[in-house]
Amino acid sequence: MDMKFRTRNWWLPMPLIILGLLAPGGAAGQPQAPAPAGQTAAPAPQNLPTRITLDDAIDLAIKHNHSLQAARTTILQNQAAEITANLRPNPTLLGDAQFLPFFSPSNFNGTYLDNGAQFDVGASYLFERGKKRQRRLQAARDQTAVTSATVDDDARTLTFNVASQFVAVLLAQSELDLAQTDLKSFQQTVDISQASFDAGSMSGADLLKIKIQMLQFQMDVSAATLARVQALASLRQLLGYESVPENYAVVGDLEYKPVKLGEDELKAMALRLRPDVREARLGITAAQSQLALQQAIGKVDVTGQANYTHVADTNTVSFFASVPLPVFNRNQGEIARSRYAITQSQELSSEQSSIALTDVVNSYEGLRTNDEVVMLYQSGYLKEAEDSRDISQYAYQHGAASLLDFLDSERSYRATELAYRQALANYMTSLEQLRQAVGTRSLP
Repeated sequence: MDMKFRTRNWWLPMPLIILGLLAPGGAAGQPQAPAPAGQTAAPAPQNLPTRITLDDAIDLAIKHNHSLQAARTTILQNQAAEITANLRPNPTLLGDAQFLPFFSPSNFNGTYLDNGAQFDVGASYLFERGKKRQRRLQAARDQTAVTSATVDDDARTLTFNVASQFVAVLLAQSELDLAQTDLKSFQQTVDISQASFDAGSMSGADLLKIKIQMLQFQMDVSAATLARVQALASLRQLLGYESVPENYAVVGDLEYKPVKLGEDELKAMALRLRPDVREARLGITAAQSQLALQQAIGKVDVTGQANYTHVADTNTVSFFASVPLPVFNRNQGEIARSRYAITQSQELSSEQSSIALTDVVNSYEGLRTNDEVVMLYQSGYLKEAEDSRDISQYAYQHGAASLLDFLDSERSYRATELAYRQALANYMTSLEQLRQAVGTRSLP
């Protein structure tokens, strides 16, 4: 018999369909597609910071730097390994059917199966001895602690790189400001010289020398502009390219901040605060956990089994136990290796402490040397170079000094200003190196 089903068509007016497609989200009430797992949506451009300080830059890098984010996933991977380490063995289900009359099909009946065949159903379980599961979990947790310290050390290195690059941006900005100020000041000299030439009180050769010197100031502005753009681009890469807009700027100045702590105090702080020193010490603990685990693995386990058997119209229950005999393999090789690994970790910890102390000595001496250089400029050389330039400029404009004397004082002033700014940048970079060597940015 044929059966027919009648369907009913529902039609919507075409204008309503078009309006629904053009509505936000495609249709009213339709949920937006979520971001892929592990990926956060990029913030709107208006929410990105356009002017950042050094502290802002470090915070952005810690949150958004892709290399550091990738390193942080190793902590999560180790935590997942802790779950695996804490798992118990799975039980095993057993079953069999014996003496089935496949080659005598006529005997394949209920009477034969009940009286002649044998059926077994059982379960077995491995009973771990020596607290293997607890030892595995402790070893995994200790390894997670080592990994966390490694990531903290990656953050310490990233912080130094960001701070150093931030100082490079400040230096480029300072040199650009100086070049623009010098260009504007020298433009006034060019205007005065042009007026003097038009009035007949200056030779064409002297005017040409001044205009050629003007080219040097213009080239300084171009070079400083390029250096600033490149420094900002390098800093943006460290911060996380999506964390700041393309036209962002930094806030801050090249400045001198003396450090009041002595070298011995800084060494003690480094041994207490540096994450790589802590990582090496945690490595000893992790190696000791591995030794305890290998010793537990050397303990023999017991496999227990219970079977239910039906044979010859009889139901029975059987219990079995098996224990491997540790005649040859007692895990003695891994136990010995783990003991040597503890010694290795102890030596590496001592070496890492020595490296930390050496870093403090080197960075402290570098800071002290750059401190002396900055003090030399601030003691009077910077002011003397500026006074010499101003005196030569005034004398030249009033006909009391030659053009060569004025141009020479201008070059000396510019060179001294650039060297002073570079000295400040070197000092600030040395201070960041000392902070990295100590393991903290809080230095009184």
